[in-house]
Amino acid sequence: MIDLTHSIRGDSAVKIAASVEGLVREGKAAQGGRLPTVRRLARGLGVSPGTVAAAYRTLRQRGVIVTGGRRGTLVRAVARATAPRGARLAAGARNLCDGNPDPRLLPPLDGALRRIDVTPVLYGEPPQDAALTRLVARDLEEEGVRSGEVTFVSGAMDGIERVLRETARAGDRVAVEDPGFGNVVDLVLGQGLVPVPVALDGEGILPDALARALAQGVRALIVIPRAQNPTGAAFTEARARELRAVLRREPDVLVIEDDHASLVTDAPLHLLHPEAKRWAHLRSFSKALGPDLRLAALTGDPVTMAAVQDRQVVGERWVSHLLQRIAAAQLSDVAVRRALRRAAATYAERREALVAALRERGLPATGASGYNVWLPVREETPTVQALERAGWAVAAGERFRLSTPPAVRITAATLEPGDSRRLADDLADAIRGQNSRAAPA
Repeated sequence: MIDLTHSIRGDSAVKIAASVEGLVREGKAAQGGRLPTVRRLARGLGVSPGTVAAAYRTLRQRGVIVTGGRRGTLVRAVARATAPRGARLAAGARNLCDGNPDPRLLPPLDGALRRIDVTPVLYGEPPQDAALTRLVARDLEEEGVRSGEVTFVSGAMDGIERVLRETARAGDRVAVEDPGFGNVVDLVLGQGLVPVPVALDGEGILPDALARALAQGVRALIVIPRAQNPTGAAFTEARARELRAVLRREPDVLVIEDDHASLVTDAPLHLLHPEAKRWAHLRSFSKALGPDLRLAALTGDPVTMAAVQDRQVVGERWVSHLLQRIAAAQLSDVAVRRALRRAAATYAERREALVAALRERGLPATGASGYNVWLPVREETPTVQALERAGWAVAAGERFRLSTPPAVRITAATLEPGDSRRLADDLADAIRGQNSRAAPA
């Protein structure tokens, strides 16, 4: 491990933070690498520990570093598109780390492919498929989403990126869930924006934490209202009401809701945007109809939607009508809708079985919706490694968190109840082993 104590420079929190960011950008501070302790770096630089602590706090807020428990402060790992997740699995390990739906629960596409109209769509024709637009508008209205123009984008992340690109400028602060979907933080940082972490529990982000983020002058808030990734949190009606009250104090904040699992979760939808002046709501089809169907519906306030659509006209122009027609054929099929309801019930059963098995063994797992389960641990890497030796691949929490303590994410989409009990036993053994090694002699 390279000692960065003598590489970091600066006599103020701003300069120290900039120095660390420079080392990360230049590859001199490796992903997952440990930074010096606050006191050690303060001695080396001749500054107060408070100055270094302030620099580290800034770096955590920007998503550059994370707290690694007993491992100290670490450079945050960033996923690389050139390194497929499956390639890193230990031989024979059961894949519970990639966040994928169960392929057996995806509705078959054969019927839709036979039914869709394959008439070519030419330049200058409407970018939205009329049938899919009607279906989506009906579904959104039934769940209380405000009426707004609907457009289609290449997945939820594409929609978030488009909205931020048209509404925020470099240096703006954006409130994000912590722990939250790592790709959101990467996207925010990639646009030159500053992520501001907002803590959450099983009912979603905390009102006090949101108020503190808003006090920092955030321009936008990105939330997952149900099936939150990685924790499985879902807004309750009471929590959503509290959060809307906090947001009323800052009416100019753009509220972005990513309802990515809407079609395959049994949790009710409680919304933050109904009273917002600026808002955007995304509904992805990937979890329900298949990740390769890169398609999501986006709606929002007139100003936001006009900006997104104006840019779309001169860029991508439209999302393939063939994809839109496939989605429309699937969502208009009564048998497919029935299969999606069964999938939602199955995911709930599997998630609940895992949470119950873990809690029976004294492990404080959370997961109120969707198919991901979040488990706080003393140390992530030893836990992940111990599970790999036992034949399970789970995701280290570092990828998902900024300021929150260590944890692991377990994707329970394919787990049967018997699997959950075996996994819970192996997790309990792994954590007992850590505790025994940490106990004083």
